[in-house]
Amino acid sequence: MLSSGRRVLQDLLKQTAVNCRSLSLTPTQNTVVVERWWQVPLSKEGEPPKLHPRRHRIYKLVEDTKQSPTKKMELILTETVPKLGGRGDTVFVKKSVGRNKLLPLGLAVYPSPENKQIFEEELRLLREGKPEDRIQTRTGQLTVEFLKCSTLKIHKMPPKEFQLTKEVVCRQFLKKLGVVVPPHALSLPFEPIKDVGDYWCDVTINGINTVRVPMSLLPYEDQSASYQRQLKIQKQQADACISEAVDKDAALEEGVSSVETEPEAGKDSVSLCGEVSAAKDTSSATQTQNTTAPPSDGPKKD
Repeated sequence: MLSSGRRVLQDLLKQTAVNCRSLSLTPTQNTVVVERWWQVPLSKEGEPPKLHPRRHRIYKLVEDTKQSPTKKMELILTETVPKLGGRGDTVFVKKSVGRNKLLPLGLAVYPSPENKQIFEEELRLLREGKPEDRIQTRTGQLTVEFLKCSTLKIHKMPPKEFQLTKEVVCRQFLKKLGVVVPPHALSLPFEPIKDVGDYWCDVTINGINTVRVPMSLLPYEDQSASYQRQLKIQKQQADACISEAVDKDAALEEGVSSVETEPEAGKDSVSLCGEVSAAKDTSSATQTQNTTAPPSDGPKKD
């Protein structure tokens, strides 16, 4: 009886240990993953492992989920959201943004297989349906607004046989404006264009909206480093000429002002000379008066 009771207790303990282990393997928030520093030796079949009282209680840290970066949430947008995407786009956002803003407001749903199938079918119908039934995507709307405010300027190349074709204009769209325009979505007033002047071209976005973009063909300009250095030298020379002209004008103004002040200086010198001569006359008169003084009436000494 005792042996059978022990076996039953051992079986129950093993089952509870297995259940606890399966529960502990599920990762939760702020979980710390550790492992034993010393490995437990294998035991005989049907016997519990023999654990050392101190050695097998030493663990080392494997992973701390509190310090690990939080994963972003995957959602499917049901409406156009600025700076995220349009309807049917799959986006990855922070969990706080998804749970507090997008999901409560109905702007996004979870990417379940059913939701993915619904939006894929919707996108397929929009692409393959009639043009009047299609809806422009968020990226297409931004492209339309950008092209309405843009102007394409193209400089002629050195060869005399240079001419504008659809391929050249498409490359210039990518180079100057950063917009990828396939040749089949571009239409020119006439082809090819050879003369310098102002023209226009029509760009069709996703086969729905068409935008007319102003286009100018300008004369050739050398953009090489030597040409830029030459322009810099010419600019410096022009600045030097302007500074010299300014200095000459300043010198002329100073000369005119000095000529005007000379007569006034002459007048001042004449007046000073007159004052000095008058002072000399007065001093000489006083000296003569002192030398011709009358004799005194007192008796003379023998």
